[in-house]
Amino acid sequence: MSSTVIPGLGYQDAPKAIEWLCDAFGFEARLVVEPEPGMIAHAQLIHGTGMVMLGSDREDEFGSQVATVETTGKPTAALYVVVEDVEAHAERARSAGAEITIEPAEQDYGGSDYTCRDFEGNLWSFGSYNPWID
Repeated sequence: MSSTVIPGLGYQDAPKAIEWLCDAFGFEARLVVEPEPGMIAHAQLIHGTGMVMLGSDREDEFGSQVATVETTGKPTAALYVVVEDVEAHAERARSAGAEITIEPAEQDYGGSDYTCRDFEGNLWSFGSYNPWID
């Protein structure tokens, strides 16, 4: 099954984001469109059957409508990614420099999860609870 909802993120340093998200969170770059060095027009990163798209922050017709951590002072959204081994994933993220804001813990609704910020302050949660099957 593939997801019909694909979140999109803007990054001040999108080339670093691609490398960092793959290293810290285990994403794989599926497509990267870099029309000039340091400028990502569009990238697709996959994790299991999920995907996030990202690009460089820009002030065009679309980009000027998107709030960022830099403009608001805090994340405007949070992403949740299903992983098998929450503890191991948290340690991988921590080792790559992610700020763990909520340590891994078992949840009343099932599974366990943790929450962290990436290097630009975007909020991510990773957990073993899979709402598609649980």
